Amino acid sequence: MREKLEFLVCVWFLLCGSSLARFVVEKNSLKVTSPESIKGVYECAIGNFGVPQYGGTLVGTVAYPKSNQKACKGFDDVGLSFKSKPGGLPTFLLIDRGDCYFTLKAWNAQKGGAAAILVADDKIEPLITMDTPEEENADAEYLQNITIPSALISKSLGDSIKKSLAGGEMVNMNLDWTEALPHPDERVEYEFWTNSNDECGPKCDSQIEFVKSFKGAAQILEQKGYTQFTPRYITWYCPEAFILSKQCKSQCINHGRYCAPDPEQDFSRGYDGKDVVVQNLRQACVFKVANESKKPWLWWDYVTDFSIRCPMKDKKYTKECADEVIKSLGVDLKKIDECVGDTEADVENQVLKAEQDAQIGKGSRGDVTILPTLVINNRQYRGKLDKGAVLKAICAGFQETTEPAICLSEDVETNECLENNGGCWQDKAANVSACKDTFRGRVCECPVVRGVKFVGDGYTHCEASGALRCAINNGGCWKKTQDGKTYSACVEDHSEGCKCPPGFKGDGVHTCEDVDECKEKLACQCSNCKCKNTWGSYDCNCGSGLLYMQEHDICISKDNKTEVSWSFVWVIILGLAAAGVAGYAIYKYRIRRYMDSEIRAIMAQYMPLDSQAEVHHASHGDV
Repeated sequence: MREKLEFLVCVWFLLCGSSLARFVVEKNSLKVTSPESIKGVYECAIGNFGVPQYGGTLVGTVAYPKSNQKACKGFDDVGLSFKSKPGGLPTFLLIDRGDCYFTLKAWNAQKGGAAAILVADDKIEPLITMDTPEEENADAEYLQNITIPSALISKSLGDSIKKSLAGGEMVNMNLDWTEALPHPDERVEYEFWTNSNDECGPKCDSQIEFVKSFKGAAQILEQKGYTQFTPRYITWYCPEAFILSKQCKSQCINHGRYCAPDPEQDFSRGYDGKDVVVQNLRQACVFKVANESKKPWLWWDYVTDFSIRCPMKDKKYTKECADEVIKSLGVDLKKIDECVGDTEADVENQVLKAEQDAQIGKGSRGDVTILPTLVINNRQYRGKLDKGAVLKAICAGFQETTEPAICLSEDVETNECLENNGGCWQDKAANVSACKDTFRGRVCECPVVRGVKFVGDGYTHCEASGALRCAINNGGCWKKTQDGKTYSACVEDHSEGCKCPPGFKGDGVHTCEDVDECKEKLACQCSNCKCKNTWGSYDCNCGSGLLYMQEHDICISKDNKTEVSWSFVWVIILGLAAAGVAGYAIYKYRIRRYMDSEIRAIMAQYMPLDSQAEVHHASHGDV
């Protein structure tokens, strides 16, 4: 008894550093839609059990039982059932706080057919988080079987609902978890605050089972870059006045800096708290080394294998067993040992120091004081550790339309596009839809199909745009084949719009009607023309011996055309002949002159010309 008391005193000191911790109550929205007297939006605290519908909503009507109002026993015992009838709204059961565990109230409400449980506080105070019982004899089986969401509401809201129900008014409300978790981008960051201790009762058992079942999904999300996961470990420090005490020496490493409670809560047997701290440190180091080698998902394999191969009950919770698991996974054991360091030295361990710093809440996240705890996008998850429930919460952390395929599977959410196309625009002929399913529900958004972007409001209209648009359902334009001819109102060199081709008239989208060029006197109007309308065009013929010239809309004689043609040819021939004769005459004339001038020059060198003789005679006469 003395050792038990010493243990409780030491644990109190271990926790004293966190006694002033900032614990954040995680909340979701509760919207009362009727009656008018209490209509409005309220906050409620999410219970840390059951399955909150993260990313979704739940609509129902409220019932307050006439008996068993604290739900501490089954409703079958009092002849009440809250199962909704076909076509009816689900029932949210309102019950009072007190006399038994919150989890037992939820379990009895679930067995009674309720879709959700609302616990009305019994005093005026800020909202608190309803947690699972810590007692060793807590019924783990029913705790893990609670699947309905739970919420704690204020005393004043509870009293208002009861008053309305007593007055014969129907109370309808909407439980909304769509904004319970932030969803800013296409990647989710989450932390799992855990412990290597496997002797802490139902919570440890459920934690190990969760790791085993969630490992596959976690590794897929991590390997494909959808998530960034970090394991975390809570440690406490020993107050300086007790560092040399038996309790601190058995529960702490590194001179009282990092401590954990005794696994069996008995210092005289089994493993000590410091054994747990060392194994926690080794798990953190496995993640650190694996993350540095770009394989952070190996942490899930190590923790799963360690829990199977090295349990406390088999006395294998040792470094030797852990090293065998590490080597089997191909992780560098030397780097692990360097990371763990000397646990007996009076120095700080950088890994555990970082864990202590991370335990303190920052921003919207409060201090981590409950184990195990999941933190998603810096917000603490509330609900049971179940593969489906946790995956649903992680999926709620993705920005709409960026969720991986695993979040859109039938096991996680309902595809709202399957019914009436979600009320969005669609082109059944081209199998193109603006309805895009997301984890939070459908969105109506014009799609991009085979490189062709559709533009519009997504609800009533989407139109193909761009150079390739005619390849997708003809760009949404009219198109028809008749008499072996195909006409289209989609113009390839236009990025949008539809225009009926020549020979047709209409809007180009729904219809293009053939234009009767003959009737409307748009062609073939010459005196001898005979007009016949065809689909998309026309035929124009002339009487016998006449030929139709479309560019001039006239009929001409085939023979005249021939005569004119031959006359034209003779004119050309005669013209060419005259040009040839004229050219020859010019050639002869120029050659003759050139020859005469050359001959005269030669002769001048050998004999005087008549003109030169006359000049010489005159000169002699003057002398």
